Amino acid sequence: MILAGALFFMMQAGFAMVELGFARAKNSINIVMKNFLDFCISSLVFLFVGFGLMFGTSAGGWIGTDSFWLSNLPSDDKLWSFWFFQVVFAGTACTIVSGAMAERTKFVGYLIYAALLAGILYPLCGHWAWGSFGGAFGVGGTKGWLENMGFIGFAGSSVVHVCGGACTLAGIIVIGPRHGRFAKDGTPRLIAGHNIALAALGVFILWFGWFGSTPAPPSPAMPASAASP
Repeated sequence: MILAGALFFMMQAGFAMVELGFARAKNSINIVMKNFLDFCISSLVFLFVGFGLMFGTSAGGWIGTDSFWLSNLPSDDKLWSFWFFQVVFAGTACTIVSGAMAERTKFVGYLIYAALLAGILYPLCGHWAWGSFGGAFGVGGTKGWLENMGFIGFAGSSVVHVCGGACTLAGIIVIGPRHGRFAKDGTPRLIAGHNIALAALGVFILWFGWFGSTPAPPSPAMPASAASP
């Protein structure tokens, strides 16, 4: 599980390289720091709040109510491997938004969004679909309302990408296109990326990292068809 999580963590670098390559050079520092800090922030808020909301004892299948902070666990507890595997998915949900709104969001605003998504929005959606998965590691164990209906989210396609995609759609509706992207008559203008080689490298890193997501073995609490996360 740690190896699979480490592979999936590499996707953070892939997202950064793809976004960086397809953006303009003048925004390079902003993009790199966003992709670096969104995982730092999501790790902290997921540890303090998000993990409990996602895998704690369920309140009617809607929200977890305990297992916050995890401060009383010994360092060799098996729950830490489960937490690590889950936190990289929380970070990935955050990073989905970064590229879609690149070059037109304030740095601080993006970091606030990352904290809210990884700490509240993503864990709530995750609890609905994967709420019982922590049972094999000594936390929670009650199914979320979607999971109780037979819902299966394979490899994060439903929870991670739909949650991140919905936030992305909301964001681009609010902030609109990049300045100069369209002429006054609505004609689109090309804003070319500055480094296609970096973008291609990012694609290969993402490809490599995906091997840590999809084939991850199921825990005893998971059906074989819902192997990840």
